[in-house]
Amino acid sequence: MSAGLGAVPAATTATAAAQQGTTLRVAVTQEVDSLNPFLSITRTGTDILRAAFEELTTASAADLSPEPGLAEKWEPSPDKLTWTYTVRRGAKWSDGQPITAADVAFTFNLMLSNETARTANGNYVAQWESVTAPDETTVVVKTRAPQTTMVALDIPIVPEHVWSKVDVGAEPAYPMVGSGPFVITDFKESQYTRLSANKQYWRGAPKIDNLDFIHYKNADAAVQALRNGEVDLVNGLTPTQFDALAGDPDIERNNAKGKRFNELVMNPGAATATGQPIGDGHPALKDPRLRRAIAQAIDSKTIVDKVSGGYATVGGGYIPPLFSTYHWEPTGDQARPFDPAAANSALDAAGYARGGDGVRVDPASGRPLKFRLMLHSGKAFDEQSAPFIQGWLRDIGIAVDVRSVADNKLNEDTTAGRFDLAYSGWTGNPDPDAVLALQTCASRPNADGKGATPDSFFCDADYDRLYAQQGSEFDTAKRAEIVKRMQQILHAQAPLTILSYDNALEAYRKDRFAPFTLSPDPGGFIMNQQSYWGYYSATPASASASGGSSSSTVVWVVIGAVVVIAAVAALVLARRRRATADERE
Repeated sequence: MSAGLGAVPAATTATAAAQQGTTLRVAVTQEVDSLNPFLSITRTGTDILRAAFEELTTASAADLSPEPGLAEKWEPSPDKLTWTYTVRRGAKWSDGQPITAADVAFTFNLMLSNETARTANGNYVAQWESVTAPDETTVVVKTRAPQTTMVALDIPIVPEHVWSKVDVGAEPAYPMVGSGPFVITDFKESQYTRLSANKQYWRGAPKIDNLDFIHYKNADAAVQALRNGEVDLVNGLTPTQFDALAGDPDIERNNAKGKRFNELVMNPGAATATGQPIGDGHPALKDPRLRRAIAQAIDSKTIVDKVSGGYATVGGGYIPPLFSTYHWEPTGDQARPFDPAAANSALDAAGYARGGDGVRVDPASGRPLKFRLMLHSGKAFDEQSAPFIQGWLRDIGIAVDVRSVADNKLNEDTTAGRFDLAYSGWTGNPDPDAVLALQTCASRPNADGKGATPDSFFCDADYDRLYAQQGSEFDTAKRAEIVKRMQQILHAQAPLTILSYDNALEAYRKDRFAPFTLSPDPGGFIMNQQSYWGYYSATPASASASGGSSSSTVVWVVIGAVVVIAAVAALVLARRRRATADERE
């Protein structure tokens, strides 16, 4: 039985009708957190939702710049405090009902009035004053301060006639009524998500009938499924896997420019948005001197060479180098090169003396510097880099207990502050606001652990002040300088250290599908774009493609009291509930 598949109770059905038509089957190794568009913040969850829910604007396939989506046009007032959007005439929801300005206003006002609805994308509406829909095609948003993200609102628009009747914090019913090129029709937790072509889509229906996201426990299983023809598209490949696929006549590889970063998060004292301490992080990590020493003891170059096989860039500033306008690189006195001797000296000077076992002791609490390091089970980057980090920190007198856990477990624990060190990672956007917001005081959760998206639990008044400034600065050069100053604060306080910026290593079955649209082009992605272009562009390589893997046939076989998935169903899909922007790892 293939990875990601499991037995199903016989209470389901003994046979299921074949799923006819052309299907693009996508292998994913990250568990989906949620398919509620107000809650999902994982890379895979948001990737799926972007295929199902249109936004007011979308990122263009060519260069990721904003272009019309549900809004045909938009116009700011001279003072940039009022934005008027004209909603596309003739666009319909997947159930045939018209999409109107009332749906847009409902979505935005729900976020303004409901804390849960702000979980994933609340940063976009934090400075909004009001939203109205004076007629069927006009939406007017008034803000308290000028806001640069008003042409790049990463907010899925939902249908009022559906969401006005449900709990905004609940998992949705299927099929979901959406506006994108595909409709989410089914899911099984930690197994699959299935989408079907939206025949009502305003750009025109996709060329394929179904889009299946199939969960595999690790990249090895996903690559084997690609080789066997059980799936058609894979990303997140390791360098070894990517190189091993070279020369396969049926497989095309794509080495995309990296827009995401891997980070090691250090718990600086987890707290709620009101400052109430939560979790069980080691108290010594509240000391920025200790955090800086940890960062200096990690050799990013070795991680890039030994773990990423050169398919990555050495870590530096918080914004990935792909977004060159906003990327900052520490230089001069701010640079923190790999230097264990300097890290040891800094810890000595800070009073962290070594005990008899060589492990340093926190002078304030008297506790040894023994930290838990949480990593994603089955993720090659985490598993292969952790022994390096464990060894480097041992050299400076810090003991590390490596703990491998499932995606959702890691994210639940980190969101609750139950960690010392943890792997994380986010995909950047052309506009930096979303990832910058993750490090604000407001990103911390409420007392129930909800309502926000904490990353490192960092909270700094100067950083927050600059965050507000950059969000109101329409001069790109001036805004970039503010964003770089924010990155300097993060670097100096070191609640996290950037380990590397990944390339996106992808591969697909070219015997079954024609080349996909890359975004940006050239050198961009098929999967995990800022929009749906890769999936929407899926085109069978020939009319006969539906006879092979592109035709998705699922057969259920009763064996005793249990129904198991037969070998042909190595493509049974896989999906999951809440973990943690776009694209958290």
